Amino acid sequence: MIGLEPSCLAVFRDELTNLMPHDQDAQRLRSQSYMLSEFLMKKAPDYRPPKLDRKATLHVHCHQKALIKQNHDQELLSKMGLDLEALDSGCCGMAGSFGFEKDHYDVSLAVGELKLLPKVRELDKETLLVADGFSCREQVAQTTDRRALHLAQVLQLANSDPTEIPEAYPETACYDDSSETQPTKRGNKALWIGAGALVLGAIVACGIKRSSENRTMKDFSHG
Repeated sequence: MIGLEPSCLAVFRDELTNLMPHDQDAQRLRSQSYMLSEFLMKKAPDYRPPKLDRKATLHVHCHQKALIKQNHDQELLSKMGLDLEALDSGCCGMAGSFGFEKDHYDVSLAVGELKLLPKVRELDKETLLVADGFSCREQVAQTTDRRALHLAQVLQLANSDPTEIPEAYPETACYDDSSETQPTKRGNKALWIGAGALVLGAIVACGIKRSSENRTMKDFSHG
């Protein structure tokens, strides 16, 4: 299973096995779950990424740093020929639904302003900003005039016609609707993010529970 969002992958690489340490399905999911760049670098040795002659700055999500350790994004982007700068920027400050909550809003902004957001504002308009984390991209979009791209979008960009990529703000080539490149207000998005996480967790937990119950009944009937 390939995860595009580090927080979602953390469910299978960390949280699920903490909740169900002896469940074989949970252990199997943990060993068979990868970030996109991790999968391409570890499981597809013959893969040759498309080339892209650009400067790029990479911000890595906190979950990705904690769970995967090795920076496969950096490795893949370098193989694409990008002039890459990997930031040591810490947390973006959004942290999932944390930054959407009224009581945490100021703290969220303060964390982002420690290093990441000032750095983003200093970037040349021709430089790509790469961040796999939804929270990271949302924080950047709402506090700067830039939009960060997911690694998958950078690969898409590299496969596109170079004449269709703007010199300034190249990320706009990856968004069909111009409104998507503009900062949005933090409203009820926290509710939707939280609801989505709960639904995902419930589906996974119910599926594993049902699988465990089926194995138990099967063992009982055979006994």
